[in-house]
Amino acid sequence: MPSNHLNRINEDIRLCMDKLLREVKDPRIHQGLMSVTACDAAGDLKTCKVYLSVLGLEDEKSLKQGLRSASGWIRRELGQRLRLRNTPELTFIIDHSIEEGARINSILASLDIEPEEASDHDGE
Repeated sequence: MPSNHLNRINEDIRLCMDKLLREVKDPRIHQGLMSVTACDAAGDLKTCKVYLSVLGLEDEKSLKQGLRSASGWIRRELGQRLRLRNTPELTFIIDHSIEEGARINSILASLDIEPEEASDHDGE
């Protein structure tokens, strides 16, 4: 279980990454609505997994290529803004959980289920 210090660093990285990804000029990265859902830095801050959720993703392969090509600039900016002793090597992971949740909600909304009547529990 990560320490409080590591939790604060993960949250700082997540907030900073959210801002940095909006500043990247590569058009491959700007596909749909992107948000950083979580960051998971290793205890020694050598590596960090960045989980991204993209609503309306057009081409996952080109997004990953764009992130890989911009990772050096993102890492340098992250190090300057957070002033960490070690700036972690970034690994980007596409998180499909929000899309899955939206899909499940639309399926549930399309079902023709009538709500149950509230029954009296008077003990009759």
